[in-house]
Amino acid sequence: MSNTITITETAQKHFANLLGQQPEGTNIRVFVVNPGTQNAECGVSYCPTEAVESSDTELSFESFSAFIDELSLPFLEDAEIDFVTDKMGSQLTLKAPNAKMRKVSDDAPLVERVEYAIQTQVNPQLAGHGGHVNLVEITEEGVAIVAFGGGCNGCSMVDVTLKEGIEKELLQQFEGELSAVRDATEHDRGEHSYY
Repeated sequence: MSNTITITETAQKHFANLLGQQPEGTNIRVFVVNPGTQNAECGVSYCPTEAVESSDTELSFESFSAFIDELSLPFLEDAEIDFVTDKMGSQLTLKAPNAKMRKVSDDAPLVERVEYAIQTQVNPQLAGHGGHVNLVEITEEGVAIVAFGGGCNGCSMVDVTLKEGIEKELLQQFEGELSAVRDATEHDRGEHSYY
């Protein structure tokens, strides 16, 4: 299995320094809290010898090992741990693009691939506005029905966001598979859109 996690050289040095002050045999553990949800967070902790489980995956680096529990593993695909120093000081950065949702394969059902695209590409863009989108269904005609939540709900910009951003992005990505993207409320309201 390839190393799912990239730990940059600066981060490796940082961990090696920290581990040098810990009891002999201490390594690090990389994990995801609330994996597969919008609240997923990637974390790192010390991992003493006695805390290693037989089901853990061990990734060996030059001066230490990183252990990952079975549950977190699929959500840490393509994750990167870096140690960045800038004017504000030094900090560890953890990027785990698949923590909120595990990566789906190219031959997965369309609904799973669209769902993944929404969670990993569309929602991060909407998060700045406090909103998010959920895929409700994909109709036989290839129309993806999505529901807006959070700050997008009832926002007058929804239609623009949907048409200009989300629909364009998804139709381009799933060319030939999706025919349109519609808002669930628009879809439900049907004839009665005037209140």
